[in-house]
Formats: sequence, C-alpha cells, structure tokens
Amino acid sequence: MAEEQLGLDIPGGGEPKPGASGASRKRGKSGKRGAEMVSAENGSGESAEPRKLQDDEGFDYITGTEVVKLTEAEKVRQRIARSLVHQYGIDPRDMEADFSIPVINEETGRKSRRRASIAIFEHGKPHKLQYVRRIVVTKARPKESRTVSKIRTFAHAKEQVDEVASLMHAAGDECVYGMWTDDKDLYFIRRDTSSPFEEKYLPLLNWPRGDATVFDAQGNASSLAVMRRADESMLRFAFRRCHNYIHGNEGLPKDAAFWQFLYVLFAKLYDERLVREGKRETRFHVDSADLAAAVMGEEGSPAVAARVRELFEEVKEFYAEQELFDEYDRLTLGDGALTFITGELATYSLHDTSLDALGTAYQELVGDNLRGDRGQYFTPLRAVRLAVEILDPKEGETVFDPCCGTGGFLRETLLHVLHKWMPDDEQSLSVQERARLETALRQRLGRYAEERIFGADFDPFLTRAAAFGVMMLTDIAGHTFQMDSLGFPWLGNLPGVRLAEPFRHRIEPGKLDVLLTNPPFGTDIPVTGPVLDLFRKHPSGVEKERSIAYGWSRKPDGTLKRGKPAYSVAPERLFVQKAIEWVRPGGRLCIVLPNGILSNPGPDDEAVRQYVLDECWVMASVELPVEIFVEGAGVNILTTLLFLTKKTDEEKFQERVHGPADYPVFMAVAEKVGVDRRGNPLYVRDARGDLVVDEYEVTDEIVVNNVAIPRTLKRRDLIRDDDLMPLRQRRKRHNRPSVITEYHAFLDRYRDELPWKPGAEA
Repeated sequence: MAEEQLGLDIPGGGEPKPGASGASRKRGKSGKRGAEMVSAENGSGESAEPRKLQDDEGFDYITGTEVVKLTEAEKVRQRIARSLVHQYGIDPRDMEADFSIPVINEETGRKSRRRASIAIFEHGKPHKLQYVRRIVVTKARPKESRTVSKIRTFAHAKEQVDEVASLMHAAGDECVYGMWTDDKDLYFIRRDTSSPFEEKYLPLLNWPRGDATVFDAQGNASSLAVMRRADESMLRFAFRRCHNYIHGNEGLPKDAAFWQFLYVLFAKLYDERLVREGKRETRFHVDSADLAAAVMGEEGSPAVAARVRELFEEVKEFYAEQELFDEYDRLTLGDGALTFITGELATYSLHDTSLDALGTAYQELVGDNLRGDRGQYFTPLRAVRLAVEILDPKEGETVFDPCCGTGGFLRETLLHVLHKWMPDDEQSLSVQERARLETALRQRLGRYAEERIFGADFDPFLTRAAAFGVMMLTDIAGHTFQMDSLGFPWLGNLPGVRLAEPFRHRIEPGKLDVLLTNPPFGTDIPVTGPVLDLFRKHPSGVEKERSIAYGWSRKPDGTLKRGKPAYSVAPERLFVQKAIEWVRPGGRLCIVLPNGILSNPGPDDEAVRQYVLDECWVMASVELPVEIFVEGAGVNILTTLLFLTKKTDEEKFQERVHGPADYPVFMAVAEKVGVDRRGNPLYVRDARGDLVVDEYEVTDEIVVNNVAIPRTLKRRDLIRDDDLMPLRQRRKRHNRPSVITEYHAFLDRYRDELPWKPGAEA
C-alpha cells in the first residue's frame, strides 16, 4: 500500500510485522479476482503506472492497488471492505481477501481448504492462521424477483451461519467474530466458548470497533460498549433491510411499509435526544436474552416492542403543536418486526453520523418507496445539488420550495449551508473527523432550519416526508405545509394554510430570498377555476401589468397578442409566474422546466419566455440529459434548470427608458451524469478510450486498544464521468470540467458585465 503512514504512538503498535502490508502480499488464485497484481511502488520507490483497466475491473479497496474483476460477488466484498475501515476502524493492512483456511469435516474426517472472503488478523501480526480474529463471508446479491421476498432472520439462516462457523472453528479459539452477507441478508456471529463441552455460534447485533479489547458481549447488546457513527453504505443497507422486512415479512405495501419504518426511526431519534440531554437511559435497545431468543424464532420481544411503541407515542406528543401526526398515525407492526428493526438501528448513533450519509440514506428510501405511486416524480439528487450550488443560499436567507415533494431541495440547502461552515480543508479530514465537526454544528443548523427553511406541497404524505427529512438532519421538524401553492395566501382551505400564517412575513409573495422548485408538468393536469384570477389581478382587484394566464396568438408582424383570459393553463406555466412573484426584487430562483417551454415556437410558450425576460435577469440555463430522470426518478423526460434573478423596479425602469439590456448568460448542456440509462456507472476515459485512473490521499481512523488513530494512505480509483459533480465531492487534483466549475469560471470572466451582481446578496 503506497505511502501508508501510521503514527508511532499507537498503543501496543510499533513497526508493522512482516507480511502485514497489503502491498507486499500476493493472493492465492481465485476465479473471482483479477490474476494480475499491480505493485504500489516500483524499485525506485515511486508509484508505478497501473495497467489499463478493463470495463469490468476496478481497484481493490483492501490493498488500494490490486486490480480485481468486479463480479457481482466482488462488488459486495468491496462494499464491506470499505465499511470495515470507515465504520469499524479496522486497518486494511490487517485484512486479506480469499484467505485459505483448512477445514476438517467432523463427520468424515476429510480435510479441505475453504476461503474466507475477508480474513481479519490481529493488528500488526503476520497474515497466518493463528492470528485470524474475524471472518467475513460475502456472496453475490440475489437477483431481484417480481414477487416480494422475505428477509431471513437468524432463526432461518442455519446454512449461512454454519458456513461462517466452520471457518471460525478452523481458524482457532481466538477467532470470535463472524459476518455473512449477500447485500440483502446480513448476520453478525459471536463464538461462545463459555462451555468446555460445546461451542455455540450466537447472533450479534453488530461488530465492535477496532480490536474490540473492551467489548463485553454479555453486556448491553444495544451499545456494543460505544455506539458507532454509521458508514453511509451500511446505513443505507440497514434502512433498506428494515423497510424490506416490513414489506416482505409483514406484508405491507411499499408506501405503508415506509411510514411504519419512519415511525420506528423517529422513536430512535427521540430516544437518542433524551439520552443525550441526560433525561433518561436508553429504551431503544435489544438485550442479550432477546438475541438468544432470535435463534429460536421470529416472534420477537414483547418488552422491546412495548418500549418502541411507548417512544412513538411520546414522539407524537412532542410534535403535537406542529401537527405532524394525527389519529391515523399508528404503529401497527408486530413484536417480531419491531424487535428486528430495533436490532438493526440500536447500535448506531444517528446524531453523530455524517449528515450527508443520513440525507443520502433517507433520499434513497423515500425515493424508492413514494415516487411514481401517485404520479409524482422527484428531482434527482444530482440536479438538486447543482441547483443549490449555483444559487448558493446563505445563512441569513429564507429558502422556500412551493412544490417540495419529499424535500430534496430543502435537505440539500441545509447540507450546502453546513458545508460552508466546515473548514476549507474538509476533504483532507477523515470521515470520522468530518462527522464530529458536523455533530458540533447540528444545533446551529437546527436554528437555521427553524428560521429560514420552508416547503409546501398539495400532498399531505409528501409534506410530512419532507418535514421528517429536515428533522433527521437537524432535530427540528421542518416547516412544510400542505396547501395549494398557486392559491397561497389568498385562496385555499387545506390545513397548511393556517399553519403557514405565522410565517407569512417570510414566505408570502415578494418576500423570499431564494426559491427552488420542480413543479408538476403536463397538460393532462390543467389548472382551472378562481385561482387563475390571482394570476391576472392583484389582491386589490387591479389588473396586473403582465400575466401568463391568457390565451395567446400572434399579430401579422409575428409579435405576441394577448387574448381573452384563459379557461385552463398547464401548471408549469403558472408556476413560472408564481415563482417569480414569490421572490423579492434581487431574489434568486431555480425552476425545473420541460424543455418545450424554452424551445417550442407556439405563442403560449413564447409568452412564458417573454414574461421571464421582462421580470428577471437570466443567470443560467442548464439542460439535463434524459438519463438523470430515467435513473433517478424512473421517468423519460428532457428538462432544463432555469436560474433567474428578479429585477428591481429601478432596473425595469431603466430598460423601459434605454431598451432591453444585452448581457452574458451562462448556458450549458450536461451530457454525462455518471450513469447510463440502465443505471450502470460511467467513468472518465482518455482520448484512446482507456479508463483514467486517479491517485489521491485519504485519511481514516483505525482503532487499537480502544484508541482512534488517524492515518493517511494513497488510493487509486476511477473518476465518475459526471458533468453535475458537486464541488464538495471533487478531489483537489480533479481537473475535469463540470457545470459548476464552468459556471464559476463564467462568473470570474463576466462579473463586471452582469446586470445582476453575484455575491451581492450575501
């Protein structure tokens, strides 16, 4: 492993033992792994050039340099290897893939050799059988089935447990922990040698961190001595397993399973808050007796279930003033499901977990289980991040999404502001250190959400999902209101109108600093009725100087001619006008529009474009490829992100006197979004079509004798071919242009020629 540095102050550490370095080891032959080893260093001590990778190859996370064939089984192994470092603090130098172990069949006495997918050795020791301390077995993820499949619990996993147990037994008495996973099912195993006559292999909620020198397996099984920050992939995996258990084992539809899981999740968050504030001991836990019972069946623990139900009732009472719950919000899961979910979540400290990880896990869960069932198609995360980065909301600005859906723009705004508070060298920090800094800023982020983040949607289920998403990041339930945004604040009787009333000084038309939204599209859902009058007249009854809500035709000279008031108008057209009316003069907005509005030659669409030019400065227009909505939302549609700054009265007056201003506009067409239409990843290639390899450094923490030690190592990896890559994900040496970097270059070049002043709003 190239230039891997470990501090000399590691307790019990010292110089690495022979054979401990992943760079110097060679693995046995295996049909699942690449046969060629790429050396981390050449004879001169400098990094050697890696050979050209094939499309189905990548770099092994354990060694950082070896080329592996990315079969489905290998993908699972690589994900687990990454989590072993990030979440469990295990040094990759203490791991080896495909480690051969001699196993004796107790019935026949015949000896055979089997391979552990990953063997983990005592820290700093040679990679020999007597130093194996943990065994990991990974399998390829089962192919998806159209039928609902159940999650297998420990009671029904005898074959999987036996496979790991045989390897642990053969490795010797010091190998006490095992893991089996196929990216759908997951089992943690502990060897119990308390009896001199019988070995038992018992369920474990989770693995301890590092070398586990202070772990007491007989103690509170929910804490593993110290609850851990969750690695993003493992947290997403845990969320998915919990939801799939409810869907498959409890028989609930996907959306109903989503809400039931959220109820339990917020019982967990509420419990963490009480414990953190010193008000109560944790109640969200599973003890050793409950784990032992899991071997026998799936009935679960009545005591665990009762505690979770009690917590959820307290959650409902705690948020009663915000009316997030009503009498229909009931936790209907059985004891088995509640015990399973509690076991999956109890060992994580969600409050101390990276907010990016929490946001991504929530986004995946809500998108997979709410989108499309009612015709909603939510904005893909890459597009959301680009929109937020270009508008660049500040801490003192009010942000609103009138079609918030599940709250993607709101959550990403919070994360954007959070990362502006982080150190400039954030990328050089370890995953664990970044999580600690985010935790320290969480209260400040909660105050910002309380004062400045707002959303609205017609669907009550979505407004709650958005509020919960904000609450997961900040401990503050977001201000999201169920209402008809086109009629607010003068028409509408949905519950959110009353709840939004105290905040009108921030969110009524003409007050907003920043607006981001993806309105509903389509002529099959036209807007009719009294709400259209609001687009033609002021509340006082005076006719508006400009409006979209008319029939439009052309004069003989080709210019637009306004006709009679329209009987119906497509919602996306009305939302353009309402969004512009909503922001204050000088305020900024981004709206996701179908490409037709910006390109169709018909008079109705041209009227929208003319309205935009009359009322706003066009900051930018970014056309998105169809792949982003196919992969991220499951719908085939071409869209554009339109960025605007609302003109002041003085600016409009100057244009009437001197004529329309001529100014530069940033325009971009995103061609690549990191995936193809099938969701397969796309990577950067050179002029000859070869995959480009990036070398970079990362900092992680390993845990030795219960002490976390930072260490730096070099990695080689492929670069996602993504024109929408956000700035906070770009490595320092990454010089490939993207939309956001080109936008910043545009600002630097034309700043003095722009009629709107970048940064003036700060």
